[in-house]
Amino acid sequence: MARRIEVTGAGGVRLAAWEFGDPPKGEPAGVVPEQPPPLGTARQTGRPTARERPPGRAVPPGPTLRVVSQRDHGDPTDDEPRGVPGSPGGPGSHGGPATSDGPRTSKTPDRPVAPAAQDTPGVLLLHGLMGRASHWASTARWLSGRFRAVALDQRGHGQSDRPADGTYTRDAYVEDAEAAIEQLGLGPAVLVGHAMGALTAWQLAAKRPDLVSGLIILDMRASALGAASQREWADWFRAWPVPFATLADVRKWFGEDDPWVERPHRARGEFYAEVMREEQDGWHPVFDPEQMLSSREAWVLDAHWEELAQVRCPSLVVRGLDGELGRAEAQEMVRVLPRGQYAEVSDAGHLVHYDQPEGWLTAIEPFLDQILTDLTT
Repeated sequence: MARRIEVTGAGGVRLAAWEFGDPPKGEPAGVVPEQPPPLGTARQTGRPTARERPPGRAVPPGPTLRVVSQRDHGDPTDDEPRGVPGSPGGPGSHGGPATSDGPRTSKTPDRPVAPAAQDTPGVLLLHGLMGRASHWASTARWLSGRFRAVALDQRGHGQSDRPADGTYTRDAYVEDAEAAIEQLGLGPAVLVGHAMGALTAWQLAAKRPDLVSGLIILDMRASALGAASQREWADWFRAWPVPFATLADVRKWFGEDDPWVERPHRARGEFYAEVMREEQDGWHPVFDPEQMLSSREAWVLDAHWEELAQVRCPSLVVRGLDGELGRAEAQEMVRVLPRGQYAEVSDAGHLVHYDQPEGWLTAIEPFLDQILTDLTT
């Protein structure tokens, strides 16, 4: 189950937040025995894991929220199909316009979980460029037994507002995430971000350490990407054969026919099918490509090492072996982070949580276990 909660972001922009799992009640429901973590191919460095699930901190209700029932507004994807988004690098089969966050179609096992208790700590999940909250659905449901898991449709994405006045700055995105944590009463929260969402997460962690208890960075570079990369993306958007006649055409073009695809990539096709909607003449993206370029321009010309060095909470950098983030840069990010750890997932590209969902969960679980232990010691 996912319930929609409206959040007011920077400049009054209306944002759609999605809480996964049963909403907290006064008393926790009966616990369903949790299965052991899935076996994956991740390797992680850092402190040992803790298997106990201690309770977290109290979650006060947000005073300015309007909860919209699932019956009224449906699932995060009821107005569009099921699929995947884009990333910070140039167009390609592993990143850039090619990828971003994990979809509903992810093969993550449906493991039984107990509803989150009222004192459960929060997690805010932030998708990448062109993504949407539903790309985190399988991860969020997996988290919901131990955390209050909320995924945010960021401005210009999903079911959130698409302001036409060009307010797609880094400050706006960070302030939106800050508002979501405060209004939802999630803080101090674990931030999980993919691509652009990861940059937003670490910039917020640097700005408001009081709101963030942990940080997971999934396949996002700290280095500047340059103006040539931005031009490449603009050319790639113009190459889209929009409108698509069917969703099957969407999946085929993004998964096979896109000139930037090196080899067939089914998850990529599903990713983009998730961010399309049907109009009278066919299927169009739910976002405005010009707004996506504006959002991207706000970060690609600059490096972001300084903000990374200002993050004080425990942090985990995760990369796919074939993703946008190279091993050398990832390990330098871990070195720059005051409390950084590293994990990598084999046989995965930029869409780690799509390509290897079990490996992704295996990579992050020890880190989350330690966060839960730290909150009660």
